[in-house]
Amino acid sequence: MNPTPCPCGRTSANPQGQALTFDACCGPCHAGIAAPDAESLMRSRYSAFVCGDIPYLLATWHSSQRPVNLALEAGAKWLGLSIKQHRITGQDTAEVEFIARFRVGGKATRQHELSRFVREDGRWFYVDGDVL
Repeated sequence: MNPTPCPCGRTSANPQGQALTFDACCGPCHAGIAAPDAESLMRSRYSAFVCGDIPYLLATWHSSQRPVNLALEAGAKWLGLSIKQHRITGQDTAEVEFIARFRVGGKATRQHELSRFVREDGRWFYVDGDVL
């Protein structure tokens, strides 16, 4: 059991708003359980960036847009994720607007993106996104 807070920063619904552990939040998705919605998949993908889990990132990328391989920014320190909006756009499509903060070589960066997701055979996949 992994008692550390989940990198995605999701908090519990209780009044204290305590951070969920990785095992209670993104861990099940990384273990192969389908994300219940696009926002959960987005959060689990952020956690995968933090953990350097390239196989998970590729597996959750829709086959129409998936790169052959993926190299993560060396030395990136992930600082936090903020979900601005999760919008259902169709029966099996959704969008998630987020801001991911990270630092590379001492320089702070914000990735503000509107990402598109599709559900196929009960599983959500990241398709692509627009940097805002």
